[in-house]
Amino acid sequence: MKAVALIPARFEASRLPGKVLVDILGKPMVQHVYERALAAHRIERVIVACDDDRISDAVEGFGGEARLTSPGHESGTDRIAEVAHGLDADVVVNVQGDEPMLDPRDIDLAVEGLVESDDCPMATLITPITLADELDDPACVKAVIDRRGHALYFSRASIPFCRDIRPMIDQPIYKHIGLYAFRRSFLLDYATWKPTPLQRAEGLEQLRVLENGYPIRCVETPRHSIGVDTPADLERARALMTTGHRHGRV
Repeated sequence: MKAVALIPARFEASRLPGKVLVDILGKPMVQHVYERALAAHRIERVIVACDDDRISDAVEGFGGEARLTSPGHESGTDRIAEVAHGLDADVVVNVQGDEPMLDPRDIDLAVEGLVESDDCPMATLITPITLADELDDPACVKAVIDRRGHALYFSRASIPFCRDIRPMIDQPIYKHIGLYAFRRSFLLDYATWKPTPLQRAEGLEQLRVLENGYPIRCVETPRHSIGVDTPADLERARALMTTGHRHGRV
């Protein structure tokens, strides 16, 4: 199946405007994401779906491919759906433009999870929570899955609730990683649906899929990705990537 990675990039990020263009190790952040997506074995093409000439100019400046989209999109998924309309692809992967340390292997995992699940129109990633502070952190989205690996629910709250105040013994508590692989036809349908009540309540796009009765395949990865939403996140990413660069890991 032909898979294309699309990176939604909006210039006016609320907490860190222009964040996709901030410098990390001499490159704009979006370039790090682009190069990591291109390194995934399952990906044949990478496109940045952006809303500003400054982003498209930067992407083309490092030899990447960019498409200008409507500035009126409410979500990154809507933005990539606009670009997906004209693509020759079976699978479209939504790669967040603010995760410069994303491992290419995780992109491959999401695509493979979708390809192997004939009954699912989309796949995403989860990883076991290892830090106690994340359980009550609304910025850390939790996922509950069934025995087939399909999502039951996503929430910013601490779920599942353990009534006897003991950790679950036979099942870890999962954190959701916001990388999605869509069947292209499903993505185009999804973008036409109105936001749903749970989606609005939690502020989580993927709940629109569950509320409309479609399954989401959740693929477990041992790796944790770091999103850059604030100046503090940016400094943390810079420090980690500088250390990794020194040790030959970036």
